[in-house]
Amino acid sequence: QVQVMESGGELVQEGGSLRLSCTASGLTHANAMGWFRQTPEKGREPIACIDWYGLSTFYADSVRGRFTISRDHGKNTLYLQMNDLSPEDTATYYCAAGSLVVLPTTCRNEFGYWGQGTQVTVSS
Repeated sequence: QVQVMESGGELVQEGGSLRLSCTASGLTHANAMGWFRQTPEKGREPIACIDWYGLSTFYADSVRGRFTISRDHGKNTLYLQMNDLSPEDTATYYCAAGSLVVLPTTCRNEFGYWGQGTQVTVSS
């Protein structure tokens, strides 16, 4: 059984930093992972994704230069380092793992698994 679980979301002040973590268990093959976020206005959108080898990454324009995605295979964990946060980053952040399409220009969760989400709130 595949389980994906995010952690690290909390209330932070504008300009602050936060690191999200995601652990994925039960996957039996090489997989891509990614972070998506959801708001009522924009729905769920990809913000940062990485393939198994770390050779292909995607960043949304809105976070490029501020957010960094990384993964630790030994711990089956994905990270999202978020710096210089703004109120526009307020959202529920979801981790996806499995069959994702990861290209520099796009990221899609084709047949991957979702976590339950973690809330990030940035106050001004």
